[in-house]
Amino acid sequence: MDKLAAIEAMIAPTLDAMGYGLVRLRFTGGGRQTLQVMAERSDGAGMTVDDCAELSRTISALLDVEDPLPGAYLLEVSSPGIDRPLVRPADYERFAGHEASIETARPIAGRKKFRGRLGGLAESGVRLELAEGEAVVVPLADIHRAKLVLTDALLAAAKQRNGQG
Repeated sequence: MDKLAAIEAMIAPTLDAMGYGLVRLRFTGGGRQTLQVMAERSDGAGMTVDDCAELSRTISALLDVEDPLPGAYLLEVSSPGIDRPLVRPADYERFAGHEASIETARPIAGRKKFRGRLGGLAESGVRLELAEGEAVVVPLADIHRAKLVLTDALLAAAKQRNGQG
C-alpha cells in the first residue's frame, strides 16, 4: 500500500464519522513537503474556515499517533470549491450535466484536452458532450486531471445546495 492510500485508510473513517467526505489527498515534496487534504461536508453544505480548522486538528492528531510520513511536513486542509476537481468515478455521475475540463495522460481521439458537458459514466469511461456537438468517452484510467468549469449553472446549483436560491 502506498503512503497516500495508507493515510486515506487511516483518516477517512474518522472524517466520515465527523460528517465529512475525503475528496483528494496529495503529497508534494521539494523544499517544503506538504500533505494536502481536500474534504467536503457530507450534508452538501459549504465548508467553512471552522470546518477546515476542526479537520486540521483531528487529522494532525491522527497523523501524530501513526506517523506515516517521515520528516517534517506541512498539513494543508481545504475544501474543493465550486469548480472542484473530479477525482472518483462517482464525481462524474454526481455532476452529470455540468461542464468539465479533462486532461488525459495519453491522446484520445487525437487530443489530450477536452471540455464539455458531463454525461456521467459510460461502460468504458466518462462520457463528455463536446461543444462541437460530438461526444467522446474518456477512459477513467487515462484521466490525468479533471475539474468542473465555473459556469452560471454551476453557481446556481451551488447556491441551491446551500439553501441560498
